This record gives sequence, structure tokens and C-alpha cells, in this order.
Amino acid sequence: MSSSAKRQQTMAKRNREQAVRERRALKQEKKQAAAAERRAKADGTWVEPEVEATPEVDEESGEPGEEPTR
Repeated sequence: MSSSAKRQQTMAKRNREQAVRERRALKQEKKQAAAAERRAKADGTWVEPEVEATPEVDEESGEPGEEPTR
């Protein structure tokens, strides 16, 4: 005799499922970007992206460019 009432999902299960959905979406985006890059290289329209320099961030304060005071 099983209960006819549905069991409520736990927040942990919802969080795990959301994390899986997010990882799958990121993976799909990466695959699409890689495919677009391959197509662009094949037809000669590929342009190498420029890499921007990032400022150094102080680990203690989180502010860029400042030396820690001691």
C-alpha cells in the first residue's frame, strides 16, 4: 500500500538539478562557439581575438593596483 500523496522535492535536489542544467547550458555554448570558430577558419573569416590585460588585484582588500599596507 503506497501513499498516494506526492513527496515534496528537497531544496538540495532542486539545487543539484539547477547546477546540472547550468553546466549543460555552458557546455552547449562552448560547443557552439567552437563550431563557429571552425567554420570561420574554414571559410577564411577568422580573426584572432585580442587579449585584454587585467589589472592585478590585491588579495586582502580586493582593490586593483594597491599594495597591501603593513
